[in-house]
Amino acid sequence: MSRVCELSGKRVMSGNNVSHAHNKTRRKFLPNLCQVTLVSDKLNLSIKLRISADALRSVEHSGGLDNFLIKSNDRNLSIKARRLRKKIKNLQEAN
Repeated sequence: MSRVCELSGKRVMSGNNVSHAHNKTRRKFLPNLCQVTLVSDKLNLSIKLRISADALRSVEHSGGLDNFLIKSNDRNLSIKARRLRKKIKNLQEAN
């Protein structure tokens, strides 16, 4: 499993540990990923996603998974999330 958020696109970053003597050693900054089941109101589905804690707060702030996906940018979303977004948009256009 890759360490990438499916909704926000957050991924592993690299940087340095810097000691008091300014010795630098490489390190990784890992995103805070959680396996979460979110409910889509329009599709009547519960979907398992691996998302960051920050993205989970954003989903709750925007009023649910459906609203978050409609407002989000395509390049940040995973393939699974893009398919969900397309299904939701198709349902919106039909109604």
